[in-house]
Amino acid sequence: MKSKSRYTVALAAFALALASAGCSAATTSSSGEDPGVSKQVDEALAAMEGKVLSKGPNGETAESADVAALTDAEIAEVKAMNATAAIVMHYGGNDWANAQIAGLQDQFAKLGIEVVAVTDANFKPDKQVSDLETVMVKKPDIVVSIPTDPVATASAFKAAADAGTKLVFMDNVPQGLEAGKDYVSVVSADNYGNGVVSAHLMAKALGGKGEIGVIFHEADFFVTKQRYDGFKTTIESDYPDITIVDEKGIAGPDFAGDAQGAANAMMTGNPDLAGIWAVWDVPAEGVMAAARASGRTDLVLATQDLGTNVAIALAKGELVVGLGAQRPFDQGVTEALLAAGALLGKEQPAYVALSALPVQHDNVLEAWKQVYHEDPPADLADSFAN
Repeated sequence: MKSKSRYTVALAAFALALASAGCSAATTSSSGEDPGVSKQVDEALAAMEGKVLSKGPNGETAESADVAALTDAEIAEVKAMNATAAIVMHYGGNDWANAQIAGLQDQFAKLGIEVVAVTDANFKPDKQVSDLETVMVKKPDIVVSIPTDPVATASAFKAAADAGTKLVFMDNVPQGLEAGKDYVSVVSADNYGNGVVSAHLMAKALGGKGEIGVIFHEADFFVTKQRYDGFKTTIESDYPDITIVDEKGIAGPDFAGDAQGAANAMMTGNPDLAGIWAVWDVPAEGVMAAARASGRTDLVLATQDLGTNVAIALAKGELVVGLGAQRPFDQGVTEALLAAGALLGKEQPAYVALSALPVQHDNVLEAWKQVYHEDPPADLADSFAN
């Protein structure tokens, strides 16, 4: 599903010339920045720094990840438990899921907690229910999961809770389960804030005007709805000269392929389309494929999540002009710490969230380090350098 492309020599030279002049190469795909709009965007992003705009699944105000910290004495106590944990994912193989799992495994290892299973449901609720039931045979002390569907998976998670397993959720919770009773906490990015960030960055690249399309996640999935709401509300309230002329939902599991088809239809039906927003990086890859196939290298694309391929495009100044990044590694660390604290009987907050990270061309390499806690891969670093 991941696709990569080579920039033409002429366009790369043009982007390099812009960068040398002190301009962001990310504007090469746009209709041109407007100084007034750029100032508005910069001020809006500065005002958001370190803040969380999202509410939790039940309207909770977010607590900081700092609340999950354990003392040295508490860590020693957890290690003495010889506890076990399982990670039950909605789907895997993408950069976000890999980073979540890496953060969880890293922190669990530091706590002396053995990870006995990592599963991938390929975004199918029945598969996730089966995965969870299989995992529960191992009697893990902890399960960390992100429900594929809050209704279809609810009874399976309730059964796990009733068995005494400490449940910590990513992003969303199954319907009917209560914090502090059935589960420990839910940990999320500021998904509404990430939608807001991507709206501002798209507006900046468009100079505050133009027709755009929106590709959203057509599912009962709390956090992707938050992104959509954050993006659409910000465009409509802050940028009256940007018009959303087309919206299409994708249900997956071939999110890149579905988004490519949606983008093709949008570009065909709207000849003046200046940009497309995609709900996360994998659908954005499908939009990039459609734009390249149509010769629309001028299309402005904004999204969420700093996946490898959108990061490379952003580094090159090709199509992607900006995104709101989650901090999945840090989310995984936080989830592990909250679960460990629950084993000690600590009362944990119902909702913990980490602030959005705006990513543009100029900060893409540093953002990669913040998001993944490792140096950018060679192909990303080379794309930025060239």
